Amino acid sequence: MRSAEVIRNTNETRISVKVALDGTGQYDVATGVGFFDHMLEQLARHSLIDINVQAHGDLHIDQHHTVEDVGIALGQAISQALGERVGITRYASIDLPMDETLTFAAVDVSGRPYLVWNVEFTHPKVGDFDTELVREFFHALAQNAGMTLHVKNLYGDNNHHVAETCFKAVARVLRQALAIDQRMADQVPSTKGTLTG
Repeated sequence: MRSAEVIRNTNETRISVKVALDGTGQYDVATGVGFFDHMLEQLARHSLIDINVQAHGDLHIDQHHTVEDVGIALGQAISQALGERVGITRYASIDLPMDETLTFAAVDVSGRPYLVWNVEFTHPKVGDFDTELVREFFHALAQNAGMTLHVKNLYGDNNHHVAETCFKAVARVLRQALAIDQRMADQVPSTKGTLTG
């Protein structure tokens, strides 16, 4: 099974992340940030990646370091679990609806990190969660997983729904792109012969 564990300890956060790419979407998530936990649970369930995240951060300051550092550690864990990226489907895209909201996501698990983010929130918070941190999480995830990620909210009125469709859409493209293509299971899907740099 393609799996990995990453421990990240800094003066701001202490984070443990475990992933199993060929899982069933099981999760055990505790970051101290309720809405973020809910989003990570969506990411696990809809990607079918088993995700365990235990995080202790400087929440007395704000949520930024915790959310960003979880993105870093989760991205590193996914990259490690992928190894040489042999056999992966590599590309995927989706338009994902949730009630009045529609969000597009596309991924290239290319080894080249890049985020294109076209999502706007009409309020700075969902509950006590800073909506600007959704982008910070996905930026950290893309940079550390080594993938090109595009996310665009096409429309939506409810900020909870906008955030949730971002996580669900990215989950679904990861589910497809990280899956093994049985016709090329022993090959790296690149004419260069590598997706690791």
